[in-house]
Amino acid sequence: MYRLFALLLPLLAAGCNRPSDRRTAQTPPPLRLDVIEVGASELPQRMRFIGYLQSNFDAVIQPRVSGYLLTKQFESGKPVRKGAVLYTIDPSQLSTDMLSAEASLQSAEAQAIEARNNYERAVPLAAMNAISRAQLDQYTARHEAADAAVRSARQALRNARLNVGYTRILSPIDGIASGSNAHIGDFVGPGSQFTVLTTISNIDTLSVDLAIPMSDYLRYAGNRPTIYDNDDLLSDIRLTLADDVAYPYEGHYGYTRKDVSTATGTLVIVVKFPNPEQSLKPGQFARVEANVGPLRDEIVVPLRSVSQAQGVSSVWVVQPDDTLLFRRVETGGTVGDGWRIVSGLEAGERIVAAQSPKLREGMKIEPVTSAR
Repeated sequence: MYRLFALLLPLLAAGCNRPSDRRTAQTPPPLRLDVIEVGASELPQRMRFIGYLQSNFDAVIQPRVSGYLLTKQFESGKPVRKGAVLYTIDPSQLSTDMLSAEASLQSAEAQAIEARNNYERAVPLAAMNAISRAQLDQYTARHEAADAAVRSARQALRNARLNVGYTRILSPIDGIASGSNAHIGDFVGPGSQFTVLTTISNIDTLSVDLAIPMSDYLRYAGNRPTIYDNDDLLSDIRLTLADDVAYPYEGHYGYTRKDVSTATGTLVIVVKFPNPEQSLKPGQFARVEANVGPLRDEIVVPLRSVSQAQGVSSVWVVQPDDTLLFRRVETGGTVGDGWRIVSGLEAGERIVAAQSPKLREGMKIEPVTSAR
């Protein structure tokens, strides 16, 4: 036993004197990251709006004469053409009035002939002093009164004929007819419960109200001579329908409503879209985008360089010593594949091109210039 221990003792001693296998810890090399230098570009201020399409204008169809409705000659919700017959009102009573006016005119014309003949006979008699001057004046007055009665009777006949014509109610415009308020057999016209029969909506052009907050308007509009003339304020006006389909026709400025909303503090601008194929209908939901105001210097960074969490947007700024600095920024919408930066970055600063969970505040990196 003693001899075995003596043989192992040198081996144990040699093992104690062997160098350790533990390697000395080394600092890892800095991460190589793509870095972008922030620059400013002239860009339009693109704004988005939500609204509903409205008809260009509506023609309210009201009967001018009273009577019982005989026919309705259109389909509700269908197109009608200008001059098409919409309704007919029973003309019986008005036709009788017209015949009476014709008879009155004939009687007035006969009396006018008699009065003119008496006057023409009286003139030479008065010249010979066969009749007095007073009698001539009477004949003259009767002649003029008879002529006036003829003119009055003719006007009454015109009115009677117009009233008979008004029993056929025509569409004043091309458009879409709404539902009928009255039905066949109803008594319609002034003084009745049916003073409005229907409405024709013109849909050759449809409009949308764009509500711009006054703070944005004053910031984007620049120095304008008047707040009511905004013809050149909007450009590239585009409409997107509820199914996310882009409408092929560009919109144009219509007019600015006269009042600023006291409830929301917004200025309402009306834009119009042509509707040649009649693919748009009033009341349809619409999303509108438009450039507002002149071009402005804007900072735009790639979408992938901005982190968004719990409503906070942030980027990693590369400082002059190539260390990272976490910074919050305010974004103002997207432009292509980039974010507009409203505040938080200045032109000439450098940022990390793409977010990564490995990044930490104060971390040293090896920047690699990346193209925007």
